Amino acid sequence: MSLDRRKFLGRSVVTGAGVALSGAAGVPAAQAVAARGPGRHGHRRERYAFTVMGTTDLHGSVFNWDYATDAEFDDAAHNDVGLAKISTLVDGVRREKGRRNTLLIDAGDTIQGTQLAYYYAKVDPITGPNGPVHPMARAMNAIGYDAAALGNHEFNYGIPVLRKFEESCDFPLLGANAVDAKSLRPAFRPYVLKRLRSPRGREVTVAVLGLTNPGIAIWDKAHVQGKLAFPGLVEQAAKWVPKLRSMGADVVFVAAHSGMSGTSSYGDQLPYVENAAALVAEQVPGIDAILVGHAHVEVPERRVVNKESGREVVLSEPLKWGQRLTLFDVVVEWRRGRWEVGSVGSRVLNSNAVAEDARITGLLRAEHRKVVAYVNRVIGRSKAEMTAAEAAVKDTPVLDFIAFVQAEVVRKALAGSAHASLPVLSQASCFSRTAKVPEGDVTIRSMAALYPFDNTLEARVLTGAQVREYLEFSARYYVQTAAGGGPVDPSKVTNAEGTPDYNYDVVSGVSYEIDIAKPAGRRIGKLMFDGKPLDDAARFVLAVNNYRASGGGNFPHVAAAEQVWSTSDEIRNVIIGWVQESGQIDPAQFAAVDWKLTRDGVPVF
Repeated sequence: MSLDRRKFLGRSVVTGAGVALSGAAGVPAAQAVAARGPGRHGHRRERYAFTVMGTTDLHGSVFNWDYATDAEFDDAAHNDVGLAKISTLVDGVRREKGRRNTLLIDAGDTIQGTQLAYYYAKVDPITGPNGPVHPMARAMNAIGYDAAALGNHEFNYGIPVLRKFEESCDFPLLGANAVDAKSLRPAFRPYVLKRLRSPRGREVTVAVLGLTNPGIAIWDKAHVQGKLAFPGLVEQAAKWVPKLRSMGADVVFVAAHSGMSGTSSYGDQLPYVENAAALVAEQVPGIDAILVGHAHVEVPERRVVNKESGREVVLSEPLKWGQRLTLFDVVVEWRRGRWEVGSVGSRVLNSNAVAEDARITGLLRAEHRKVVAYVNRVIGRSKAEMTAAEAAVKDTPVLDFIAFVQAEVVRKALAGSAHASLPVLSQASCFSRTAKVPEGDVTIRSMAALYPFDNTLEARVLTGAQVREYLEFSARYYVQTAAGGGPVDPSKVTNAEGTPDYNYDVVSGVSYEIDIAKPAGRRIGKLMFDGKPLDDAARFVLAVNNYRASGGGNFPHVAAAEQVWSTSDEIRNVIIGWVQESGQIDPAQFAAVDWKLTRDGVPVF
C-alpha cells in the first residue's frame, strides 16, 4: 500500500511557518502581561505570559462513563475521565488567561481504548463508504485543539483508519519520527508553528514538535512493516529543533508519546529507547518544555537540565483518559530585539473538580447511546460468576477461560496441518483486576472488561526449555518475599520494579509453582506437562497475543519463534464468537489450579 502523504511537503515543510493562528487583540492586559521591569537603558521591559494546556492518552474517552460496568466512571481515588470534563477545564483556563493567550495540545493515544473508539473503528467504521466522523475528532475539534502527537495505539487499526481520522481533525497530527520506510521522509507533519501576539502587538512564535514511539515498529508490525519506520526520539529531536529555531521559533514545545524512565519494554530489539522524553530534554538543546505521554503516570512537573545548554527543560505528564489537564505557564521577555523565555512552570488540574461540558456530551449523545446498546447485547450465559480480583496471585477461572478459548481456537486452526500433533499451551494476562463475568446473562461489555486491549491471536512454536525461561521471566513480577513469618499481603507482592499487570503472563496447559522466596530467575519449580516433568527438548505451540509475540514486554524467545498461525480478529471478538457459538460458559470445562505461589515450597495462599 502506498502511503497517502496528503501533499505533506507542500503543507508542512515548505509552509510550516505559516500554519500559525491567533493574535491577542482585545485580551485584557492583566491576563496577558506579567510585571515589567527596567531594561538596560531604563526602558520598561515587555513581558508576555501565555499558557499551553496538554492532555495525553485519552484512549477514546469522551464521556465520564465506564462501558464495561455500564455506569459512570469511578475508581478508588474518585477520578473522572473524558474529553467532556477536559472541555470544562479548558474553558475555565481560557476565560482566566484569555483564549488567545492559550494553546491546547495532546501527546497521543487517542483513537483506541474504549468501546466507543472500537465501535467506530470496527463495528461502524469511519473508513466505510458512508462512514461517520470519528467521535474523538468531533470532540477535539469542538474543544479547539491546536495539535496532537501520534501515539502508538493510533496504529492499532491500521493506516487507513488513522488517515481517515487525520482527515477529520481540524488540527494536525504530528510525528516527526514517523517516516516513509523507503524515502525516510516524514509521513506525517513533524511540527506546527503557532503565533500568539502580545498586547503591544509583537508576535510570539511557539513551535510544537510531535514525536511518537519507536515501539510501533514492533507492536504494530503487521500494519506498518515496509510502509513506515520510526527512528529514535532523541535523534529526530536533534534534527528538528535547530530547524524550528532557525525558522523563528521563540518557544519550542515537544509533544512526546514516550515516558520519562529511559527504559524500553522491548529490550534490545530496537536501537531506540521507548521511554525517552527525559533523554530528549537532557540531550537536545533548544527545548523549553515537553508534554509527555505513554506511561500512564501523573507527573505535574519535572525539571531536567540540558547537558549542553545548562538550561532547565520542564516536563509534565497528565494522568490518562482525561483525568488531568496539564498547564504550562510560560513568560517570555523582549530582550535585544527578540523574545527570550524568562520562566516555565507546569501543574495539573483534576477533571473530577468540574462538570461535563454539555456542549460536548450533547454533540455525541447519539453515538454514546449506540455504543451502550451495542455493549449490552446478550451473547450467552455463564453457569457461575468469574472474577479477576485475585487473578494476579491465584490461578482463577477467569484467566483459565481466556487461555482455554485461545487454545481451542488455535487447535481448530492447526487441524490437518504439520503442527496439528503438537500440544497447545496458552498465555493469558490479568488486564483488569475489576473484570468479572457474571452468573447468568453474558454481554459484550463483560467480554470487553475481561479483554480491554485490541490484541490479536497468534500461534508460535517453543521448546520446553524456552517455556521454562518464559515463565521465569514472567515471575519477575513478584516481590521477593522471605519464607516463614505471617501471611502475605496480596497487594504488596506483585508489580515488582514497576512491572504492570499486563506484563505478567500465566501459561495454561502446564502446571508449575512460583517460589517468591527465591530471587528472580530461579523461581519456577515442579514444572510439569501431562503429569510428567517438562521435557526441555519437547516442542509446543503457544497461543499468544500479538503484543507479546511481537516483543511487547521483552519476554524471551517468543518474538523470534516460528509463527504457525495468526488471525487479524481481536481476541476479544474471538472470545465473543466462542460464547455465541457455545451459548454457555461452564467453568467446570476449563477451571483448574495449575499454578500457585509458594515460599520454600509452602503455598502462600
